[in-house]
Amino acid sequence: MDKSVLVHYFLEKGFLVSPDFFDSLPSEFEESSFSRSLSSFSVSPLVLHSSLFREDSSLDVNWSEFEKSRVIFEKQGSSSVYSAFLDLFSGAPSVPDTSSLYEESFSEESPPYEPISPSGSVVVLKSYIDTFQKKKVQDFVDHFRVRYESLRDILLSRLDLQHSISINRLSHKQHGDDVSFIGLISSKVMTKNGNYRLTLEDLTGTIDVLITKTKEELYSLVDDCVLDEVVGIRGVLGQNIVFCNQLYVPDIPEGSEFKKAPDETYAAIISDIHVGLHLFLEEDFNNFLKWTRGEFGNKKQRHIASKLKYLFLNGDLVEGVGIYPGQEEDLVIKDITKQYDQLAFFLSQIPSHIQLIICGGNHDALRLSEPQPPLDKKYASALYSLPNALHVSNPSLITIHADKDFPGFDVLMYHGFSIPYYADSVPSIRQAGGMNRTDLIMKYLLQRRHLAPAHGSNLYVPDPHKDPLVIDKVPDIFITGHVHQACASHYKHVTLINSSCWASQSEDNKRRGIVPTPSRVPLLNLKTREVRFMNFYQGS
Repeated sequence: MDKSVLVHYFLEKGFLVSPDFFDSLPSEFEESSFSRSLSSFSVSPLVLHSSLFREDSSLDVNWSEFEKSRVIFEKQGSSSVYSAFLDLFSGAPSVPDTSSLYEESFSEESPPYEPISPSGSVVVLKSYIDTFQKKKVQDFVDHFRVRYESLRDILLSRLDLQHSISINRLSHKQHGDDVSFIGLISSKVMTKNGNYRLTLEDLTGTIDVLITKTKEELYSLVDDCVLDEVVGIRGVLGQNIVFCNQLYVPDIPEGSEFKKAPDETYAAIISDIHVGLHLFLEEDFNNFLKWTRGEFGNKKQRHIASKLKYLFLNGDLVEGVGIYPGQEEDLVIKDITKQYDQLAFFLSQIPSHIQLIICGGNHDALRLSEPQPPLDKKYASALYSLPNALHVSNPSLITIHADKDFPGFDVLMYHGFSIPYYADSVPSIRQAGGMNRTDLIMKYLLQRRHLAPAHGSNLYVPDPHKDPLVIDKVPDIFITGHVHQACASHYKHVTLINSSCWASQSEDNKRRGIVPTPSRVPLLNLKTREVRFMNFYQGS
């Protein structure tokens, strides 16, 4: 068949044709049967090329990913992902290097996470990779559906809720029957008698739930509930309403192991450095850098520095540009790239055996919507040149200090943009001190198994496959920042740490009610799980 006719035929079918396609064209080729065979793939190719004529015609391939890897190969001259695909076609059993997958590939058919294993005892379990796709209304619908299903499955693991039914099946029950079900709180109002009336919905319908003020413990729990969180209900069925006897939040399980490392090793957590701000506490930060090299502090503090192996940098690394009105007047470095260059200069002074684990925050050169991908190489290229730096998304999940005899610690890393919302919106937290009690907010998020359970508590990117803010795997260590307050505590088997900042209080901080405790570094002893704070603050 004439090449031009064949090209025109496939263009009408929505396929592009590569020149090498004709080089491998079989002598007995029927375009109609070939088109039908393409429809059998879960992800059809966009470009028709010679790889389609392989011996193993039963092998299904994500052609979208293959085409991406081929483009990278043609631009850069190498791609381990592309090589892995070629090996797959030839039957070779090789597996692509996962660190390259993290850089190069993303499958629309799978959740937006790629595990990577950098050198040393650090493994990234979850780090978001942006899809750069236009979002549709259906994406928001699917996002809440998969979020509900994830949290519902966690709740169903509780014995008290294992016989839960869907809301539409409540209509088959008799008035006065004991019932249990799981739903998302879509409405919360207080009646004129001072009782709470919730409206819960699942994928099948809605139902009202009444919580009376006579049940004090239950009433207090409902008082702290926010809209959009997913809860379990046990109660008695009435006329189009359920009288609640018990309310369950997903929470983290009891009795999990409180891990302790076999050796004395330390992890330090810092955030909110704000390099480029005129209020940046450079002298304090330089003393911190000297301490990491064993050149600052007393004998005990220098001993800890000698045992420091992990340093988490949890967002707001630089002050950024255009973050709030009039910010340019507060900047001593007005170029975002130069801010990152300066930060890289500081971090280059840290000994190379200390692993730097870096994520962004709302002041960094990233979108505000969560999850935020790793820092953009366009602006933060100097940070990527550091040999001991590992870049992850916000949020992310990392395992540290694992070896053949110890499973390591799972660390949930989240900058904490949603924290102020719960400081203001949850009565028990607000009365206990609000943003001065970040540990209570972190506990609250663990109990809800979500980093932003209320729709209005953060900006987010809807993901129709999996909500990246669901805490599906319970960490051993949960770290946050954002509010410039240093604190630490434990909840069940999880160590909670909110890091300090490296800047004095700005006018923007005052407007937002942030009172910093600057230059305090949380130091976690992995052998004892004890957290101590080292104070580098030189101010009055």
